[in-house]
Order: sequence, then structure tokens, then C-alpha cells
Amino acid sequence: MAAADLQDVEVPTLAPERFSDVLTAQAGAEFAEAVRRGRELLSGRTIWNVNSTATGGGVAEMLRSLIGYVRGASLDGRWVVVPGDPDFFAITKRLHNRLHNHVGDGGPLGDAERRVYEAHCADAAERLAERVRRDDVVLLHDPQTAGMIARLKQTGVPVIWRAHIGVDDPGELAREAWRFLIDDVHEADACVFSREQYVWDGLDRATVKVIEPSIDPFAPKNQAMSFTDITAVLRASGLAGDGRRHPRAAFQRLDGTVGQVTRRAVLVEDEELRLDDPLLAQVSRWDRLKDPLGVLTAFAEHVDHADEPHLVLAGPDVSGVADDPEGAAVLAEVEDARRTLPVSIRRRVHLAQLPMQDADENAVIVNALQRRADIVAQKSLAEGFGLTVAEAMWKGRPVIASRVGGIQDQIEDGATGYLVDAEDLIAFGARVNELLADPHGAARIGEQAQARVRDRFLGSRHLGQYVELIGSVLAARAA
Repeated sequence: MAAADLQDVEVPTLAPERFSDVLTAQAGAEFAEAVRRGRELLSGRTIWNVNSTATGGGVAEMLRSLIGYVRGASLDGRWVVVPGDPDFFAITKRLHNRLHNHVGDGGPLGDAERRVYEAHCADAAERLAERVRRDDVVLLHDPQTAGMIARLKQTGVPVIWRAHIGVDDPGELAREAWRFLIDDVHEADACVFSREQYVWDGLDRATVKVIEPSIDPFAPKNQAMSFTDITAVLRASGLAGDGRRHPRAAFQRLDGTVGQVTRRAVLVEDEELRLDDPLLAQVSRWDRLKDPLGVLTAFAEHVDHADEPHLVLAGPDVSGVADDPEGAAVLAEVEDARRTLPVSIRRRVHLAQLPMQDADENAVIVNALQRRADIVAQKSLAEGFGLTVAEAMWKGRPVIASRVGGIQDQIEDGATGYLVDAEDLIAFGARVNELLADPHGAARIGEQAQARVRDRFLGSRHLGQYVELIGSVLAARAA
């Protein structure tokens, strides 16, 4: 393995006080106290976050915002990305799939895979060990980093490992992944899971904490947009075609500066999507567990086509996500399936690879697309949490999603969205038809969905729970 340096990710400084604009008075006071406690507890320490990619997926997006607010609280928050090669990422993708209880590529997790995994983790851990101090705190994220725990603990630094993925009813596949990782995970001072159901057997429950993920309401992916702004971004990115020139598609970046959408999505479509077409959209990575083929089939076979609704399946440009080797293959499968549809349906199905060169530009395109959609789908076969659901709910969109994983924690079925069984294409299509036929009912659901996200899934709550966790870890080490 050729050694590679850790990648330092630049993060803008964000003011925690901005949450006062969206929180209730009580929630605002609780967050202000968490910020005060964080400053008291962590002054003089560096809080290191480590994962395997700076772009693509909810983990990277959360880190960019959460670390920004840590820095805005006058604390030293840093983010580094571990290196990897195709062999390493093939193994970690295998672990990812099996932690969801899915077979993935069906490959082994034996001694040979262990040697590759350990070699990459050992190199990354050695490089980070040269930079951390004993008083720092390290937060490692997901299977790609578990193998770093023991070496980092040797430096004397407290280490917290966070699993962003899991499954409610683990079978042999999930337990195989647990066995591959658990000796490493046992070494952590604390382990964080997104749901109680995801906690692994064999862990010391005194070291386990459940913290739900969150969104940043002020980030480009979630910030408020006027109809004019939505239209401009969609035209600039190629996701709306009405024969007019697009105006200047400006937006506010995460750091507060002004950006502009200049890159276009890579589209597979027979004709352009008009701004007045009824629209169902799903935005997710090109991953079989996100089931884009299922969404396509449900749309083609079970959605009423009398009013000619359209479907957009959008995901990252497959060349722009380093740690997901299956993306291109999944996209090709969806393209093949689309090609076989009758022309009358195929012309209303659009596949979009969104540009990834600029994280904020990508985010604002997603924002505009979700706000443009009449309905947002997340028909995953398995899901760690599925923040695309909370993102769409925050925008007041009615969401139809699978009754799996953390999606169940976000949507109250029938009140703030709809839950369907992951394999039930008929039920999925029926809910789409119901919402398209009742726009006023869809709007009511969207309003209630936004309130639920405000109360439970914003970064202010998330940061407060991390302060509490780190405080308990430091207290246990001092005892």
C-alpha cells in the first residue's frame, strides 16, 4: 500500500447564535447553556473528527456544519479524511452493506481482508497520532476508522467512535460485520449510535450513547429560497427547461459569502423538465440500498399517469464520491431499466448526476430540486437514518419513505409524511397518487413536517448532546 497523507478539510466558522432565529424560547435557552458548557469543558483542547470522505453523503454534510459551529463557539474543531485505495474501499463498502444486513458484493471478510483493512487503518492512525495531544478529543466515524482506535488510545487521547449506520433486526450478515470490527470498537472510550436498535451485542452499555443525526437549517442545502431563486438554480443546473435564459443563480455559501451555480447536472432524459410539471423526486447516493430501481418501477407501474407526472432520480456525479465503488454500476442499472420503459413513461423520467466539484453548489441544487418537487421520496431498503427525509421535511415537502431505520423516527405516519413497507411498490404508488390528487392535504403534511424537524432534528440539539457525551468521557477518565 502506498502511504498517503491525511486530508485536512477546511471548515467555515459559523455563529451558534443564529439558531435563535428558528428555535423556541426554551430550546434556545438550552442551546445557549450547552454552548457555555462546551466552552468551559473544551477550551484549550482540539476536537478532531475523522472520516473517509469530505464530499457526498450525510456524514460529510453534518461534519461541515457541526464543526463550523464548534469553531464559532471559539473552540478548536478540526476535520481530517483518511486515505484509501480501491481495495480498502471495497472492503469498507462490504462492511457498510452488511451492517445494513445486505449481502452487497457477496465478497469475503476473512484474513486477507483483515490485513488490507488493518494496514490502511494503521497508517492513518500513525499519521494522526503524530498530531494529537493528550488533552484533545478524537471522534472517529463509521467502519473506515474503527481500526484506528487502539493506536490513538496509546497516545492517551480519549476516542469516541460513531456508527452512522445500522439495522433494526440484525441477521448473520450484520453480525459478521460486527465480528470483523468489534475488537477494535471495544477499545473506544464511548460508542455512539443513531438508534437504540442499532447498538451491537457485546458492547459495554455504560459506554454507549444514542444521538440522532441532524440538519443545519442555514446550510445551502436547507436555507430558505424564494421561487425566483429556485427557478434560477434549476435553470442554471439544467434541471428546468422552459426555453428561457436563466438569470444569475446566486446563493449564500455556508461561510456567508455569495456563490453562483455555474455547473450543470449530467442528465439522462428524453425531454427537459418543465417548471409546471407535477414532480416526484428522490435525491440519494447511487446505492442499491436506496432502491432507485424500486422507485422507477413503482412510478412506471403504480402511479397514475393521467396528469403526466414526472420523476427525477438525482444523485452525485459518480466520479465525485471516492469511497463508494458501486455508484457507477448502480447508475448504469437504473439507466438500463429506464431505457426499457414505454416511451410515454420514459420521457417523464429524468436521471441527474449532480456536480460535486463545489459542495455548496451541489447542496443548493439539491435544495432547489427538493423545494421544486411536489413529493419527495426516500424508498430505501435499509437506512441508517436518512437525513434527506429531514431535509425535505424542513422545506415543507410531503415525504413518502420506507418504514426502515431512522426514517421511522423522523416521520409520523399520516401526520408528517407517509411510511410504506420497503418492498411494497403498490402502496408507494398509492400514496403518490393520493398526494398528487390532494395538494391542500399535501401542504398540511408539509407544514407539520417542518415543525417536527425544528423540534427534534436540528444541529443545536445534536451539539448539546455531544457536549454532554464528551463531558462524561472526560469525567470518567479523570476518576
